[in-house]
Amino acid sequence: MSKETIANDSEIVTIATFPEPMEASLARTALESAGIEVFLRGETANSLVPVAFEAQLQVRAKDEAEARSLLKAANDSPETMETVTAAEIADESPKA
Repeated sequence: MSKETIANDSEIVTIATFPEPMEASLARTALESAGIEVFLRGETANSLVPVAFEAQLQVRAKDEAEARSLLKAANDSPETMETVTAAEIADESPKA
């Protein structure tokens, strides 16, 4: 686990690395939608020469446990087209 300090003295930790920029972007979006501020280090370098760099997903230390839990849950039960479609159909059904 890598730790850094940003300008306002908040500790930043790396919670995951991704060889593929798209995977890093998806993880960032999942955490941001949960209200967690995310920093993605190396995203541009990774997209230029993917085999040479990994994007580092970073969060504030105070959000580390929640962020790791969200990523684990996403990996344990990833959404599929079938589950998304079923959720959309359920949302569109008439309400009683």
